[in-house]
Amino acid sequence: MSKIAVFFADGCEEIEGLTVVDMLRRAGIDVCGVSITGGREVHGSHNITFLADLTYEEADLDTFDGAVLPGGVPGTPNLGAHAGVVSTIKKFAEEGKLVAAICAAPSILGENGILKGKRATCHPGWEDRLTGAVVSEETAVTDGNVITSRGMGTAVDFSLAIIRKLSDEETVAKVKKGIVY
Repeated sequence: MSKIAVFFADGCEEIEGLTVVDMLRRAGIDVCGVSITGGREVHGSHNITFLADLTYEEADLDTFDGAVLPGGVPGTPNLGAHAGVVSTIKKFAEEGKLVAAICAAPSILGENGILKGKRATCHPGWEDRLTGAVVSEETAVTDGNVITSRGMGTAVDFSLAIIRKLSDEETVAKVKKGIVY
């Protein structure tokens, strides 16, 4: 079974991260919310406070098969400024592990050379930060081990794309039926 880290920074878009956690758990995928705040408490961009499963310092990231970056501002800049997150996504991309980002967060992938020659999408207005990407306006784009999506309104499609990548169509159909999609 795959094990996925969803990195949470203060200022993240809550729906983009928590929808992924919820839907991957519905699919039976081992997913951990990993806070980069120094504690498990995370303050989202819309004043919603929640607890992550682990702190970055507690997570043994070598045991994970992929990472997800929610967007939001200032969540995206906070993730992009965290040396550990950047190091992890570069390593995962190089190893062919899943690297997924939604909303403004695909800019972190672009800024770190992960999108070179890949199809990708992001929140409208952030396209110039998808360095090296072939930019798409699809709701969720999978290109090899990289999945990107446009924003809060595409969080379900993004989550389903991740489930599809890590599982099978039967699991995708089961999750879709359970959420009345």
